[in-house]
Amino acid sequence: MKYYIIAGEASGDLHGSNLISQILKTQPTAEVHCWGGDLMQAAGARLVKHYKTLAFMGFVEVIKNLPTIIKNLSFCKKDILQFKPDVLVLIDYPGFNMRVAKWAHSNGIKVCYYISPQIWAWKEKRVYAIKKYVHKMLVILPFEKAFYKKFDVDVDYVGHPLAHIIDDFKLRYNQIAKQNIIALLPGSRKQEILIKLPIMLKVAKHFSQYTFVVAKAPGLDDAFYTPMLLPYNNVETVTNQTYLLLTKAKAALVTSGTATLETALFAVPQVICYKGNNLSYLIAKKLLKIKYIGLANIIMDKPIVKELIQNNLNEINLKLELTQLLKNGNEPSGQLQNDYKQLYNLLSQGGHASANAAKIICQMATT
Repeated sequence: MKYYIIAGEASGDLHGSNLISQILKTQPTAEVHCWGGDLMQAAGARLVKHYKTLAFMGFVEVIKNLPTIIKNLSFCKKDILQFKPDVLVLIDYPGFNMRVAKWAHSNGIKVCYYISPQIWAWKEKRVYAIKKYVHKMLVILPFEKAFYKKFDVDVDYVGHPLAHIIDDFKLRYNQIAKQNIIALLPGSRKQEILIKLPIMLKVAKHFSQYTFVVAKAPGLDDAFYTPMLLPYNNVETVTNQTYLLLTKAKAALVTSGTATLETALFAVPQVICYKGNNLSYLIAKKLLKIKYIGLANIIMDKPIVKELIQNNLNEINLKLELTQLLKNGNEPSGQLQNDYKQLYNLLSQGGHASANAAKIICQMATT
């Protein structure tokens, strides 16, 4: 069997790699080509294009890079036709993947969408395109199955892949104690890191007894980070060690996205930090239908962790919130830790997500 998998960012690379491992466990002779990253390649796929050449964030940034996106889309279609996969698997990344889905459907290629675009947050009308062009939706957030069922989309809730990924990691590193470390997770794209990391770093001088550790993005070299880090004596960096960092950290400052959910599943008190291009933010604010931007808050439907957005993301607010987290956030019986436990229970009830998804995808290939 042959599978072509497209992921456009770091979180997709992680989930894609675990999916590939499970597909190859089910079908050892399967051939997998992918758009993704180092993790998907290490899992056994042939890497066609790396996500770091694809990741453009925000309306303005997408428009600026439109020629590159169009060129990538054309190349992708030609490569899929040449490979002739039994199933095309799309992982989130909707701006690109929905165009591929429409084209693939018109060419008689089976399409499975694993990890839904957040159309329940904005662009709900995309559900009609999904219903038309996608053969099977595999969702990872508990409320998404009911959302798609309303529109009569063929959907399965497979559980959230982070639940078992982080469980496995905790079992291997359960002897590591907490240290006086504050984790900084500023994202994976250059443009978001350049905006958010300098603001995050400003609070380091207020907490001299702590070491602030920046989780660097895969594919970005030291020279990119060095000018931002030079003014600070209590700042260090790690690469490809985010989970180990969260195991040690007493608190975290985290950019919005999958990292906020990972931090919550490690039960680390956090502040969600978001700041973007002003025009992109204003457009998004008008279009978004959700009350929160952090996945932990969205899933729990209440603000279990603080969100500092746009102009509210500043040194004064970060200092205040971090002080409160270090004082109360790690109390085992406290509100935050209880909320984190409830969140974990919601995400783990679906079972082993990657194995469940692989089983369905492999069945698609043979029917």
